[in-house]
Amino acid sequence: QVQFVESGGGLVQPGGSLRLSCSASGFRFSSVVMAWYRQAPGKERELVAFISSSGLIRNYADSVRGRFTISRDNAKNTVSLQMSSLKPEDTAVYYCNRRDLVEPWGQGTLVTVSE
Repeated sequence: QVQFVESGGGLVQPGGSLRLSCSASGFRFSSVVMAWYRQAPGKERELVAFISSSGLIRNYADSVRGRFTISRDNAKNTVSLQMSSLKPEDTAVYYCNRRDLVEPWGQGTLVTVSE
């Protein structure tokens, strides 16, 4: 059974940093492209970043490029998102999933950027 468990969110001031982690199970993790998504209040869920199965190729939304870094550990079935220079507009619930999207989604982890 597919399962995603996200962690690491919290309240941070603008300009601060956070590291999100996601543990995945129920599929062959090392063979799939993984991604982070986020959903801000009142908005659609959007793609933040994705990483190839090998970890060699990474891509980012324009809004986070240069501030966020996605990484993965295929030995531990985990994918991470290092977030720096956080802005209030980064406030959202963050989710991990496969790039080709599978159900069910995890519970997500809330990131709040505020003074």
